Formats: sequence, structure tokens, C-alpha cells
Amino acid sequence: METQWFPLKLLITGASGLFGSKLAEIATSKGYDVYSGYSKDKPTYGVPTHFDITEKIKVEKVFSKVIPEVVVHAATLTDVDKCEVNKDLAWKINVEGTKNIVEAAKKNNAFLVYVSTDYVFNGEKGNYKETDPPEPLNYYGLTKLKSEELVENTLEEHCVVRASVIYGAQPAAGKINFALWLINKLENKESPKVLVDQWNSPTLNTNMANMTLEIIERKLTGIYHISGATRISRYEFAKELAQTFHLETELLVPTNMTQFSWPAKRPKDSSLDITKAQQTLKNKPLQAQEALEQLKKELNN
Repeated sequence: METQWFPLKLLITGASGLFGSKLAEIATSKGYDVYSGYSKDKPTYGVPTHFDITEKIKVEKVFSKVIPEVVVHAATLTDVDKCEVNKDLAWKINVEGTKNIVEAAKKNNAFLVYVSTDYVFNGEKGNYKETDPPEPLNYYGLTKLKSEELVENTLEEHCVVRASVIYGAQPAAGKINFALWLINKLENKESPKVLVDQWNSPTLNTNMANMTLEIIERKLTGIYHISGATRISRYEFAKELAQTFHLETELLVPTNMTQFSWPAKRPKDSSLDITKAQQTLKNKPLQAQEALEQLKKELNN
């Protein structure tokens, strides 16, 4: 049942990451009592709360101290190729780490939002709905799916949110995102190779954070796809970005997936159907063009 509530205490894991840092920033500005969990890079917003999600006892200590009403679990090993090559590490962080968070949330009766990915799908059809059966192509996707199942099987009150190619105005946790990488390359008159045959739903972190906060405030449960609203190839997205920022589209080099040899397979079309979020949420998923204009505003500030 949907309820309007205002949580006093929000614990975010992965709060120095691209999504977590933006969520902490907006939640703090809205008056939430934010505890920003991190293991390496100290977060800018919220109360910096240092712990490793793979250490069960430390997780329990943090939960006992903070007593969060809501937990957004965003900490994850997102490097798809690293997950493929180092499966033990991927499982330890993404699955065992999630198990520790989920069990602590259950013990503390906290509402949990688990941040998942379009990579739980194999990419054969695209425009995936929440009800479509997941079938990951790579080990990263498998660890995220196993974690979704852990959340669903352990907690009554939870929400799983899936996004796709998250980008934003600030580098986070020492990593540059796809949009900033492109701007950087084009401003330096370099010619980045961009895929013409991989489609997804690029997600502006600000848009995603606002949708997540609405899910929290209304205590919505189940699975929600909260990506951007546009199914687009990496190349077409790069062209739109270049045009938005008045950079040269001619510098972009259209490239096929076969020209790359990655350890992990990539889904060809992992775009997400956001109809449910569009119909349910007041904060709607943004079309690519709107999101890029928003990115431009944020960068100009």
C-alpha cells in the first residue's frame, strides 16, 4: 500500500559514486538526515560513514549506530570486464555485500531500495519491461540478478530500481562517465570511437535520484525501471550530446561491437521500457534531449 512518509534517516551505500553522490546531494537539500556510506573516496554530501559492505560485523555496527529508516544500496563493482576476470571479487562485493546489507536492513526494519542494472537482460530484444524474464550475458549481470533475488526473497518491504548507462556533471569515485569522457575528447579535437550497434537508455543521475527519492517518500515497492526515456545507440547519443554542447559531430568515429575484444560480452540492446515509472511517478524519466540540456545547465553552474 502506498504511503506518504518522510524518513528522517537515510543510509546510502556507494555514496561517493555517480548515482549515490547525487542522491546524497539532493536528499540533504530536502532535509533528509543522510549517512553516506563509502569504502575509498570520501563523499561530499551527508555524514561520511566509512565501512566495507563485505564485512558483515562492520555493516551491523553501522546499522546499529545509524538505525536507518531507509537504505539505498548502490555500492557495487560496476567494472563489467573486471567482474568477468575476477569472479570471486565480483561475487564477494555484489552478492555477499548485498546479503550483508539486506540482512541488516531486515533486522532494523528499514525500507530498502536496491540499485540494479539493464545488464540483467541479454539484450536480444530491447525495451525491457519490469515483468520480462532476466537472462544476463555476463558475470556482472549475473551478480546483480542474484542480488535482486536476495532482496526479493528476504525483505517484504523493498524496491528494486534498474537504470542504464548512468552519467552526470561530476566525475565520481575517481571515474569519468561516458558523457564527460565524450565532451573531454571532443573539446580536445580527438576522435572517439562510439558504438553504432549497442542500444540502451542513458540515465542522467539527477533524474534518477529524483525518481528514487519519490519512490522512498511514497514507499513504492516492487521493480521500477528508472532510466532515461529514450532508447538510443551510443553513437546517436554521442551525436545528440555533441550538438547540445556545440561540438563537432564529425569527430565521432562510428564503430561496431565486433571491433572491440572485451573479456565480458555486452548486451546488444538492453534499453528499458519506462512506462511504469512514467505512469506512476510525478518525477518522470527524461527524454535524452531534455536530460542533455539539464546536464549542460549543471555543467555551466
